[in-house]
Amino acid sequence: MKGNEIAKKLNISTSLLRHYEAWGLVPDVGRAANGYRIYTKEHEAYFRCIRAMNAGFGMGLIREVMPRIIRGEILDALWLINKAQVRLHSEKETVQRTVDMLDLKELNDLPKYRNIKAFTIGEVAEEANVSTSAIRHWEKEGLLAPERQQESGFRIYSASDIRKVLIIRTVQRVAYSLDTVREVLSELDKHNVAQAKEIALKALQYIDRALVEQVRGVASVQNLLDVVSSSSYSK
Repeated sequence: MKGNEIAKKLNISTSLLRHYEAWGLVPDVGRAANGYRIYTKEHEAYFRCIRAMNAGFGMGLIREVMPRIIRGEILDALWLINKAQVRLHSEKETVQRTVDMLDLKELNDLPKYRNIKAFTIGEVAEEANVSTSAIRHWEKEGLLAPERQQESGFRIYSASDIRKVLIIRTVQRVAYSLDTVREVLSELDKHNVAQAKEIALKALQYIDRALVEQVRGVASVQNLLDVVSSSSYSK
């Protein structure tokens, strides 16, 4: 097959095919006597898989997975894909937790916060599924202002601070802008949760779409493995 034939089928440019080839995402491509690349059905399956996986998993994961499949490290590749799916599920749970907290009039209505008045930065990071360095950055930006213990000077966080961290991470994933985050937090301080909830619900919709794309991507991986297996047997 010629590169322009595959490119036309996938509605992409031949230069993009060559980029994928240069990145080591497809097996070595043979050359005809005149120097033109010769692609096989196996190459086409790789290109199709790359395109199908991109929307749900991103090129970063693809650049880890495809070389492993080429080397025959199939289980390693599948576990990487599974790990990405677990991350998406974890993100869904975190954003849903944000929505649930926005629906509460009193955060102490949540059983886990009922008997705990203060949390460490590590506990907040675990609860909100973010790094402690991200929390410290948001503090420097003036988005958070936790109290400090008088004796030790350590930061102590309340349930309200956890909700703010959840909102910040969710808004940033949808809108990216810190100005938007500040606007949402300002409305929250006025007990207006509408804007924050709208953004959180948009984040859930994005995650749902990503799930659908991931399922399509996984189906393309199975198709690729079938083609690779068939090609191996024919050799």
